[in-house]
Amino acid sequence: MVAVLDSLIVFVVSALVGGVGIYAGARLLSNAKGYDHAVWTALIGAFAWVVVSTLFGWLPLLGTLLTYLAYLGVIKWRYEGGWFTAAGIALTGWLAASLVLELLSVLGVGGFSALGIPGV
Repeated sequence: MVAVLDSLIVFVVSALVGGVGIYAGARLLSNAKGYDHAVWTALIGAFAWVVVSTLFGWLPLLGTLLTYLAYLGVIKWRYEGGWFTAAGIALTGWLAASLVLELLSVLGVGGFSALGIPGV
């Protein structure tokens, strides 16, 4: 039972951190609709990443490109702007989530990731 609770806590915190990253990017570059919108975007983006990576990730180079395009497509769909805006939101989100995770680590709270932010 403790392992299930631990997993649930890690999932929720990771989703919240991913939401912080996307919210920061959207606030800076697009129409930030709210933190809850960013958390849902992170969850949908993570789902798209898993699905496309599972289906096409085995293809050299093309699989990675399709996976990133699917992730950026989710951001583009959820926020105003084009592909460059979506890429900017993703990059800013990656930076913001990395900073939040580093801060948590300095405070002695580690073991989390940023759900919905690739590479964090």
